[in-house]
Amino acid sequence: MYFKKIELSTTLNALKTGELSLITFINDLCDRIDAVEPYILSLIPEAGRRERLLKEAQALLAQYPDPQQRPPLFGLPVGIKDIFRVDGFETGCGSKLPPVLFEGKEATIVTQLKEKGALILGKTVTTEFAYFQPGPTKNPNNIDFTPGGSSSGSAASVAAGLTPLAFGTQTIGSISRPAAYCGVIGVKPTTKSISADGIIPFSPTLDHVGYFSHDLDGAGLIGSLFCEEWNKLGNEDVNEITIGIPAYQFVTQADSNIFDYFHLTVVELENFGYKIVRTSIFSDIEKINVLHKQLAAKEFADTHKEWYAQYANMYSPHSVQLIEEGLKVTPELVNEILNFRQVIIDQVSETMEKEGINVWISPATLTLPLQGLTSTGSPLMNLPWTFTGLPTITLPVTNTSINLPVGLQLSGKTNGLKNLFGQVKNIKEKMQ
Repeated sequence: MYFKKIELSTTLNALKTGELSLITFINDLCDRIDAVEPYILSLIPEAGRRERLLKEAQALLAQYPDPQQRPPLFGLPVGIKDIFRVDGFETGCGSKLPPVLFEGKEATIVTQLKEKGALILGKTVTTEFAYFQPGPTKNPNNIDFTPGGSSSGSAASVAAGLTPLAFGTQTIGSISRPAAYCGVIGVKPTTKSISADGIIPFSPTLDHVGYFSHDLDGAGLIGSLFCEEWNKLGNEDVNEITIGIPAYQFVTQADSNIFDYFHLTVVELENFGYKIVRTSIFSDIEKINVLHKQLAAKEFADTHKEWYAQYANMYSPHSVQLIEEGLKVTPELVNEILNFRQVIIDQVSETMEKEGINVWISPATLTLPLQGLTSTGSPLMNLPWTFTGLPTITLPVTNTSINLPVGLQLSGKTNGLKNLFGQVKNIKEKMQ
């Protein structure tokens, strides 16, 4: 209903050349925010947003009057999930706790964005501490449904055409799921490929920084600018793609609606001539699910230990339950989980090498977006890719009769995000 595409790559090129006036663009975005945001509720309210952005845009134009000298992200507005520290903005983490608790040095990725010419559109809504307590954000495709979480506001603001780019985080499925639910591209790079410095942690071992956009070219540009992995692997031939399918036990976690879409996609890809390899990877998904949550709970409890001791009554039941679970996880169990995690990482790598697999595909969600805002949905289809730290790109592939998107999750080799973009682009072009 409130869905609108703003392609990052074409917008950025027009801003850099001056074909699109930066002042006009900022005013147009603010007009759309005024018209749409009251229904979507994807942004943290900010008094004087338009005036601030126009002042920053004027300063940028004065600093770079020559289009040939403009930085790579000249004038590009970016939404920032409200667990990232941003100078001049409070960090609330979607919680009731005093924002003063979360003060500190600006997130490294935010500083890097500014240095490359980006403008901070504002903070985007997050679930409480990036876990399961929903915020107010609604799905721009149909506002009666959840946008997913925890990067709810980041995904929804891009989907609604309020910004061409927004950053979020994923500890279980917080980029991939809302990207699929909102019908945008979600990028989760390899573990630690984008710095998490200056971001309030959920689980330092499992946290990933990623982002949302509407177009692959624009998303690839962001990857090339900010992901440390970008040039770590040699280039693969994108015309020689072998697609891996994880174990039946994993993909059939999805309900019949999603699994049927996925099955039809696999058949379509086979008909296009792609080699499909069905594997036993993640056959022990139930164990992976349990151990991932135990590790996340332990590290969440560690992060919140001092705050929880003083402000326990201000935490939601979701967060309280996770902290209490985490307090029961022993150091010995953590070591067992980390050892098991490495075994799974090695199994995935060895299977890719043995079978010549370039890219994995799987459903992006267990279900279609859920009606109402009491739940952000299940992240279990994304969990093992976060557990292993592999890069993933979530791609919108179709819409249902009630205008709810369905996404496809594509995963690549460790540190292989650059190649994954090429492979996804090849697959996307065949499917169109």
